[in-house]
Amino acid sequence: MELKFASMSPYARKVMVVAHEAGVAQRIRVTPVKTREEPHTILPFNPLAKIPALVLDDGTTIYDSPVICEYLDAEFGAHRLLAASGPQRWRTLTRAALADGTLDAGLLVRWERLRPQELQSSDWIAMQLGKIYAALDRLEDEAETFGPLDLGLVGVGCALGYLPLRVPEIADRARWPRLFAWYERMLERPSFARTVPVLT
Repeated sequence: MELKFASMSPYARKVMVVAHEAGVAQRIRVTPVKTREEPHTILPFNPLAKIPALVLDDGTTIYDSPVICEYLDAEFGAHRLLAASGPQRWRTLTRAALADGTLDAGLLVRWERLRPQELQSSDWIAMQLGKIYAALDRLEDEAETFGPLDLGLVGVGCALGYLPLRVPEIADRARWPRLFAWYERMLERPSFARTVPVLT
């Protein structure tokens, strides 16, 4: 299998965390893609020109991270990270959606701040930051009840690993001590330790 990815992408990190948890990380060849500078390199695999995209051994491509993560867990992980049915499945998917939405807001803040300052919208940035704060506040309240690792918590961990690197307001962990303490414990797992994003 081949994963089209970017080393700083928290969505690609989710995929690799799940791949490690499912025991198939060594079967995946990773190919860096620059979606903005070289969109033609990803378009044949995803018409939205987004990563991650996973090319299967038969040439089929699946995207993006929620689908790939569920595929890896179902095909190789025996549904350990996402129940095949029942209430726990929906709780896990709901938390996964919250984590992805938090990351989406963080990326919108980052891209807005990369625009020329005179074109930036402070209202837009404040709105997206408000979403991040609300999501992390909710997760902080729930942190002590987090159970075994599942796809929702994989997303939470990847959000916590990414946001402080790109959104300075999140670098101060004092507001979410239980949440970041949980993340530090997750870094003891090989799947998280081997996929830590590094600014280049």
